[in-house]
Amino acid sequence: MINWQNFVSQLFNGLVLGALLALISSGLTIIYGTLGVLNLAHGAMFMLGGYAGYVAYTYTDSFIVAVIAGSLFVMVVGVAMERIIIRRFYGRPDEDQLLVTFGLGICFVEVVRLFFGSLSLTVPTPTIFAGITSLGFMFYPTYRLALVVIIAVALLVLFLVLYRTRLGLIVRAGIEDSVMVSSLGIDVYRVFMVVFGIGAMAAGFAGIVNAPVVSLTPDMGEAILVQTFVVVVIGGVGSFPGAIIGGLIAGEIISITAMINPGYAYIMLFAAMTLVLLLRPHGLLGAQGRS
Repeated sequence: MINWQNFVSQLFNGLVLGALLALISSGLTIIYGTLGVLNLAHGAMFMLGGYAGYVAYTYTDSFIVAVIAGSLFVMVVGVAMERIIIRRFYGRPDEDQLLVTFGLGICFVEVVRLFFGSLSLTVPTPTIFAGITSLGFMFYPTYRLALVVIIAVALLVLFLVLYRTRLGLIVRAGIEDSVMVSSLGIDVYRVFMVVFGIGAMAAGFAGIVNAPVVSLTPDMGEAILVQTFVVVVIGGVGSFPGAIIGGLIAGEIISITAMINPGYAYIMLFAAMTLVLLLRPHGLLGAQGRS
């Protein structure tokens, strides 16, 4: 039954999901905008972050250590992935890049399945955020409210890196014209490596902070990858603000539609993407650039 309390609860659920999608999408859109690589292993990196954090939590019983370990582990995986494999595909056709990142994603999933099995695993909610919080008109899980703040802080850090540092200036210039950046004497390959690592770390961070909300499974990255690509398309490829706005829109569409009929959640999400593409082919905040 749909009532006011259920509707508001779903709005909050959509905000949590939207913030998560915004964080993951920001990493994906930075990678594609700068490197021109459509990383189909991004969902697997989200999953790797969750599992790496789970291992760290198992040995330390510290959620903070788990978050740091999960994020850094995926960043290292991303850097190694870029240096060893992805770098060899920059000049190759787009379909080659899609195939190699798709294959890497499958490899990551199967390696995790080999070591952890297919059964779901859980990371306990941090004690400080356990229980529920009264909002006056409804009760809501405390950790979900904290998760929005945690992700907002992470997005703020990414924003400062992109818009207040020299690295961010190079990254944004590379999104517009990587050839010009290279001609200025900047080691674009080193920048590419750092960008790929940052993008991967964003996905890994999202994977572990979301672990207390959703159980960990080897296949958990598949659904989030599809949603993330939709967010990037809606927001605009290469646009960091677009990733945030697109994520929030997608989260609310999925959540509100699921309240009415869960079977139509993805249909409405893709319908929204289609509408955006019809009205603004480059996304809400995207600009014609890399193609």
